[in-house]
Amino acid sequence: MTLPTQLVLRALLENPTQERYGLELCRMAGLESGTIHPILARLEAAGWVDSSWEDVDPSERGRPRRRYYRLNPDGAERARDALARASARSATALGVLRPGLAGGTAT
Repeated sequence: MTLPTQLVLRALLENPTQERYGLELCRMAGLESGTIHPILARLEAAGWVDSSWEDVDPSERGRPRRRYYRLNPDGAERARDALARASARSATALGVLRPGLAGGTAT
């Protein structure tokens, strides 16, 4: 799982039942919209995320309609599991790298 995907999942998991629109998730995850929207599309295709279009008149709001995303219950569970596995892999990788770095020897 890529770091950007992990950031998006963490943002969605802050409040899994709350709908959030794309640019809001961009700010929360610290990513550009060109990065976040393909991730959201993949998560939706995988069945983790549900989305819906805002029901407003763009001319009244003075902006385009927003598409809202939220983790569904199964997606929230899968996201937590995936992030835990990613965290465990990172910890293992750091454990493998740290001994050589801490020992001060170069190979």
